[in-house]
Amino acid sequence: MDPYTGKRSFFRNFIVRFLLFCLLLVGVRFVYVITIRGESCDAGDEFCFFSSKLIDGNGFVTSAGVGHAGVSSSATLHPVSETTPEFHKRVMFYITVFQDLIVDGVLSTKSKALCVETPIGDDVYALKEIGVDDAIGIYKKAVKPLVVKGLAFHQPFDDNVFDFVFSGGGRLDRMEKTGEFAKEVCRTLKPEGYFVVHTSSNDTYSFNSFIGLFNCCKFIHSRRIDAFDSVSAIHEIVMKKENVIKRNTDQVLSNKCSVPGYKQELVKKAEPLIAKEPLKPWITLKKNIQNVKYLPSMVDINFKQRYVYIDVGSRSYGSSIASWFKKQYPKQNKTFDIYAIEADKHFHDQYKLKKGVTLLPYAAWVKNETLVFEINQTPGDENVEQGRGMGRIQPVKSGGGIVGSVDEIQGFDFAEWLKNTVSEKDFVVMKMDIEGTEFDLIPRLIETGAICLIDEVFLECHYNRWQKCCPGIRSPKYQKTYGQCLDLFKSLRQRGVLVHQWW
Repeated sequence: MDPYTGKRSFFRNFIVRFLLFCLLLVGVRFVYVITIRGESCDAGDEFCFFSSKLIDGNGFVTSAGVGHAGVSSSATLHPVSETTPEFHKRVMFYITVFQDLIVDGVLSTKSKALCVETPIGDDVYALKEIGVDDAIGIYKKAVKPLVVKGLAFHQPFDDNVFDFVFSGGGRLDRMEKTGEFAKEVCRTLKPEGYFVVHTSSNDTYSFNSFIGLFNCCKFIHSRRIDAFDSVSAIHEIVMKKENVIKRNTDQVLSNKCSVPGYKQELVKKAEPLIAKEPLKPWITLKKNIQNVKYLPSMVDINFKQRYVYIDVGSRSYGSSIASWFKKQYPKQNKTFDIYAIEADKHFHDQYKLKKGVTLLPYAAWVKNETLVFEINQTPGDENVEQGRGMGRIQPVKSGGGIVGSVDEIQGFDFAEWLKNTVSEKDFVVMKMDIEGTEFDLIPRLIETGAICLIDEVFLECHYNRWQKCCPGIRSPKYQKTYGQCLDLFKSLRQRGVLVHQWW
């Protein structure tokens, strides 16, 4: 080998190895910054992943010696998203939205702003691009410097901090605990501050449900705008926090109530009542379930504080809770608190191990008093659930009309219990099968105003119907006629109550 050539080859190998070593050092340094120090860069560090900004104790972006400041447009916010057309499209959409809000006086470049449930901080980035420097986002996973760890319904901030709170991307539609989120907005938003939300819901029921959650704010305006994908449309709602928080309206304080117009319009969309008395009601009413227009099939029920199902006269757990409500009622993936009201003690043991179900072992009545409960056991039928008759109740002093064995049970004022248990912010569904007592209980609900707390009613009305065994012969068990039942349904619908004929 030529000595000169060999020397050159040695020198070339040395240079290549040196360069590879340098690249390795740079790579190790880069990985260190990304994985260990990417969330807290030091100013002046040329390897720093973000721009030369510092994070203060509250997670806000600051410059050394300068109060709260923004991130320059050259700062890298998200290593993947910022390089995608989708990210830039979202940012441009939010820039347009925020510029309109500035024109409307809702937002200012001097506003202290919060974006909730923002996974990549695209809306925060847009705020900073238009000069709203003092902005931050929260999400269950931090993406600093723009997004800190926090939950919409449990925000890591002090009271009265923000001038502007924003929830975009229809995130509120998918959010759990919207009632707690509303309380957090009321807590962290300054008086005279603005709350803006984008939702895909566009029916009047969901709109009024949403407004009702925020007792600290007044509604300013709303508008329909094209979403960032230019295909769908979203509903933008603007609210303003008042200096004096309105009185808590969680409970109905007056005995008088009127069902709002938007609920009355929903009643008009309900299935028609069966005007002519059916000859075989046990078949006709059972088939009628196919015609029922459930409220959640007509409207969005997302914006409610909690979800409640009350089965008045529940009998066994499988009678209607398991067989109908859990399987067939369209719950929109909401978890309901279930109350089973059943006076017959023979069914009580079935509820002991049922999670999410609260048993009230009493009779729903018009006041608190001791009652006589009728027991009808079919002779020779050892199956309690199938053979045990559905009992009627009467006050002890007026126990006339009761035939057969009786038990003394405790009745309770159902209307007052309802007013103390649920609020107008809740979504409440009720099924009522109480063997004729509906003619006492429904007027009581109307009289006390408790009827306005119920969103949807499934009512079985008991009357002297035709008997299965003997065509042409009516049952003597009940004194009311089908016409009186029909009047009861009509009176409820005329008041704006969405009631369905049940069986």
